Amino acid sequence: METPSNIQNPFQHLVDLASERLGGKAIFANDDFFASKNGLVKAEEPIFIPGKYTANGKWMDGWESRRRRTPGHDWCVLKLGVAGTISGLDVNTRYFTGNYPEHFSLEATHCSKNITAANLSKVKLDWVELVPKTALKGDTHNFFPVKNDKSWTHLRLNIFPDGGVARLRVYGNVTADWETLKKSKVPKDLALVTHGAQVITCNDNHYGRMENLILPGRAINMGDGWETKRKRVPGYRSEEHTSE
Repeated sequence: METPSNIQNPFQHLVDLASERLGGKAIFANDDFFASKNGLVKAEEPIFIPGKYTANGKWMDGWESRRRRTPGHDWCVLKLGVAGTISGLDVNTRYFTGNYPEHFSLEATHCSKNITAANLSKVKLDWVELVPKTALKGDTHNFFPVKNDKSWTHLRLNIFPDGGVARLRVYGNVTADWETLKKSKVPKDLALVTHGAQVITCNDNHYGRMENLILPGRAINMGDGWETKRKRVPGYRSEEHTSE
């Protein structure tokens, strides 16, 4: 889903490569005692439910580790839903007011192997720092530009020293795997965002964003598509999209 209208997202025009809607996954976290790592890639905006607790403590919608009593920091490895170049991040700490990390950093790698929690320590990964150790603010969207034109498949989110992050949005452009697509024996939908398609522009996004048109799978509900407001003057609504 989109960022709330009162927040200006400088990367709104780009694809969230880490979204679970595209197949993004949190593979492993060294600690997710209070809130599961899987919350980082949820497509919907985080929520807060007063009075909701688990056996470990207050329920939070995101990834949250315990207070560290030893040196070091906490971290989580994520697989992007589709390989791509990264132009910006949103480290969203919504509802984490006194328990958000003081700092974070982000590393990336490109790996064609199937990385799992079980084989993570056995696979040699060359991590490249995309964002150095940087301060975060609590209970808000933290936007950061990324200056790198390489294509990546996996990320390592480091938080210092511990705490909670509601969502990690990784904005960029999909790197289409044309060699694999050309070898396919069955027709492929070239208008899918996962195959590199992009929606360029439209004249109205009032009820549903144009980017929803090229998401994989069936729509979740009527709001999960492109919908304009009612037109009361001559003319019609239109949109354009292209495949790389």
